[in-house]
Amino acid sequence: MNSEQLLVEQILAGDKAAFERLVSQYQRLVSHIVARIVGSEGDFEDICQDVFFKVYKSLKSFQFECKLSSWIGRIAHNTSLNHVARKRPASFSDLSEEEYGADSYADSQPGPIEMAEQADVANRLKAEIRCLPQAYRTALTLYHLEEMSYIEISEIMSLPINTVKSHIFRARRMLKDKLLAVYRREDLCA
Repeated sequence: MNSEQLLVEQILAGDKAAFERLVSQYQRLVSHIVARIVGSEGDFEDICQDVFFKVYKSLKSFQFECKLSSWIGRIAHNTSLNHVARKRPASFSDLSEEEYGADSYADSQPGPIEMAEQADVANRLKAEIRCLPQAYRTALTLYHLEEMSYIEISEIMSLPINTVKSHIFRARRMLKDKLLAVYRREDLCA
């Protein structure tokens, strides 16, 4: 019996601490998925809680045909899409600095000008990611931030693997094209 099976068995046996471990272990995954689809509007925490409630209620039907993380991710994805469909078109919030590079420059200790330039690039990148189509943004986030495989993303998003690869490729290309256009224009004006 692997660790996922043991955890599920413990939860099904009524071990509340085991469910708390599950929530702790998968909270970041659920938060990333929900944030990319619904943003950080007032319902964000409620949706995350709803995801874990659904996980708890459905755990007895989990058959270990995929990884537990993929199954939980699929529940988060579907719950978020259902929320957006019920409410309104999604409003996407700023991505956290932790997720997109604010700390990646700490080792080189840049000067004030370099720091300002790096902050500008990070802010532009965040803005462009927010403008990506929802499916591209979700696939890109799961791949780069959650470091999930194409297979896991495919299971979460209920898409063929080649579609997931295509979404990630197109998202990267769109980001590259938009950022190059902005910075080329600025170079011409400088």
